[in-house]
Amino acid sequence: MVTMFSAVYVIAGNMEEAGRIARYLVEERLVACANFFVVSSVFRWEGNIEEGSEVAMICKTKTELVPAAIRRIKELHSYEVPCITSWRIADGHGPYLEWVGKETGRQ
Repeated sequence: MVTMFSAVYVIAGNMEEAGRIARYLVEERLVACANFFVVSSVFRWEGNIEEGSEVAMICKTKTELVPAAIRRIKELHSYEVPCITSWRIADGHGPYLEWVGKETGRQ
């Protein structure tokens, strides 16, 4: 069976929250790693146009673990409706993807 890989994209309220979520996901082997970057956001929420600074996370994992990762992120997240999306990784550096495979799931 060929292992498929995915990236999970999450928006967190701040760097502290992003780091906390990422640490849980990595410790629980739901993702191999997470990268963070500060983003400026504009969105409509409850009828108002909102603007602010947030932190985007890109987490790499096995595709089979995406549903469990999403469930865990929702448990840990402070937002009522957090941005959590995923997409399949079509291709990549073989040794890196092997590492992602080794660092996720059961040991």
